[in-house]
Amino acid sequence: MDLINVMRGKVCEHSDFYFQKRNGQIYTGRICEPRNLQTNPYSTDELARQEKFRSTRAAMANLTDEQKAAYKTAFRKQNKYPTLQGYIFAQEYKNLTNA
Repeated sequence: MDLINVMRGKVCEHSDFYFQKRNGQIYTGRICEPRNLQTNPYSTDELARQEKFRSTRAAMANLTDEQKAAYKTAFRKQNKYPTLQGYIFAQEYKNLTNA
């Protein structure tokens, strides 16, 4: 008899270690320390990437039905991206990069 058959999630609310069992293998992980922005602020490159991500998400939210249908048709013809959302994000991100 196993003392603990399956363990998943946090050990306690103060712990920063996580445990999960996948396919019979137990994996552990640790939450990294959150970034202290006062001592380690974002660089201009990081801020630019964050803004590009925000702009891409905003562009996705503002797509018309015709654009969504066109993306859906193009998505079915490709096999690189497993999800429609991922495909649309990649295309909109590329459009912002080329603009």
